[in-house]
Amino acid sequence: MAEWLTFPADQAAKLEPWLPPKTRLSSEGGGGGGGVAPGEQQRNEPAPARARPFVTLTFATSLDSALSLAPGVRTTLSGPQSKAMTHFLRSRHDAILIGAGTAVADDPGLNCRIQDAESQPRPIVVDPRCRWSFHERSKVLQLAGEGRGLAPFVITTPEAAAAIDEQKRALLESHGGKYISLKYGGSSDDGVLDWNDILAALQHEGLNSVMVEGGGHVINTLLGHKDKNDLVDSVIITIAPTWLGQGGVVVSPAREVDESGNPKAALRLTNLSWHPLGDDVVLCGQIEP
Repeated sequence: MAEWLTFPADQAAKLEPWLPPKTRLSSEGGGGGGGVAPGEQQRNEPAPARARPFVTLTFATSLDSALSLAPGVRTTLSGPQSKAMTHFLRSRHDAILIGAGTAVADDPGLNCRIQDAESQPRPIVVDPRCRWSFHERSKVLQLAGEGRGLAPFVITTPEAAAAIDEQKRALLESHGGKYISLKYGGSSDDGVLDWNDILAALQHEGLNSVMVEGGGHVINTLLGHKDKNDLVDSVIITIAPTWLGQGGVVVSPAREVDESGNPKAALRLTNLSWHPLGDDVVLCGQIEP
């Protein structure tokens, strides 16, 4: 069993300006005094109504902006303090979102391991082609079965959903997960789902905050979206003191052009704050309008 983690209160306070508003969670009927069991959360103070969830984009990167050594290769970048920070961030969000590539490569648990956390985030896997072949031994389902996490919601398309094996669907639903079907649309013309539709679907599920963790395709499509300024509320990046070298999975959204057709920077962060954390540095900011 993986160990429980703690994150110092003074470090947590430094991140507060870039986190979603706190909501108080309690279990049905109270009693027990042992926190909130997964699946039994009930908000006493709902977050203010809005058209989409609060979105935090967070990931760990090397000095050359790489997430991993190569596609499909699990790569550890951040140190133990930064890892604890990631789980603290998970404790402050209703959902964690990753792409199918990350689910396939990493077999992630997608839970929160902060000691005495009040609730668990809902894993979201964006998988338009249903590439992720989960099974009973997949870490996220094992944790859900043990009450140490929640089963994922898998976002796909109606065409892919129609071809899903019913045993696979039943396995997901038996753990409390499900498929959510969305049509290709919005600004998407390259076989990807539109972020406006994804976030609207999560809001419909009662998820008021989502932590987008990766991988590269997910991050680059979000940062390259025409509505990125209206889709991302905060950015928290852990920078590790290493170069991974050429050939890695890189965060690099498409370059933009100005009115004259000349290339310009894709985007810039503002309202910056830098925090040393072990051997790493954490950068917090917002996308500049």
